[in-house]
Amino acid sequence: MRTNFDQLLEAGCHFGHLSRKWNPAMAPYIYMERNGIHIIDLNKTAAKIDEAAEALKNIAKSGRKILFVCTKKQGQEVVAAKAQEVGMPYITERWAGGMLTNFPTIRKAVKKMTTIDKMMQDGTFDNISKREKLQITRQREKLEKNLGSIADLTRLPSALFVVDVMKEHIAVAEANRLGIPVFGIVDTNSNPNNIDFVIPANDDATKSIETILSAICEAVKEGMEERKVEKADEEAAQAQEGAAAEAPAPKERRTRVRKAAPKAEAEKVAESAPETPAAEKAE
Repeated sequence: MRTNFDQLLEAGCHFGHLSRKWNPAMAPYIYMERNGIHIIDLNKTAAKIDEAAEALKNIAKSGRKILFVCTKKQGQEVVAAKAQEVGMPYITERWAGGMLTNFPTIRKAVKKMTTIDKMMQDGTFDNISKREKLQITRQREKLEKNLGSIADLTRLPSALFVVDVMKEHIAVAEANRLGIPVFGIVDTNSNPNNIDFVIPANDDATKSIETILSAICEAVKEGMEERKVEKADEEAAQAQEGAAAEAPAPKERRTRVRKAAPKAEAEKVAESAPETPAAEKAE
């Protein structure tokens, strides 16, 4: 899948920050400066999107999880919608410090939310006081807001996709510490050195974020579909092998060889032998 240059241009992915706010490390990705604003080279953006999409496709194909992170208002709804489409976890409210480096504690908070849900279902919730109900309900809402989107994340993600790596620097630092690859939309005011897969683009415009995420999530979806097809083929092959193993082996037809009696064979040999003249016998 090749990213369309015209789509990136139309979405405004090429608009960077003010030139006085730039990060010199982004120089390789800047095409020019216009009216005091840096313009990003969209040819490099398109190439980097394709590179990131291929890597994320392979991760999704292997059945691993990708965590999408965007806590800025321009991208919250877009990231949540796109991540839900492909069934991946996401963070759009607030990055809780230690979400990756202290993952067991985060899992305990998620389990607490599950416990409250069970209380509501089995009737335990009806036997407590009104004040306790209110406290538990508020606690549940807070947990849902911050951690509801990662409720199905039972282990550390295999990759992090970040919108605005400068704003999400804590998430990037935690991923770097644990060796988790980071994919990020990096604007001209950000540092790309800590990002494994840099996508140079405008990270402030909703249209820009949506265009890039559409290409990324399309690749993730392809990877998941390929995984399903491979899994179905493996199951079919295993079923055939099992059926072949259970099928009874064909009976071998035994042919009985009739052995001639020794006496009868001797008589046959004597009959077939040439007669010896009487003179020779006498000698």
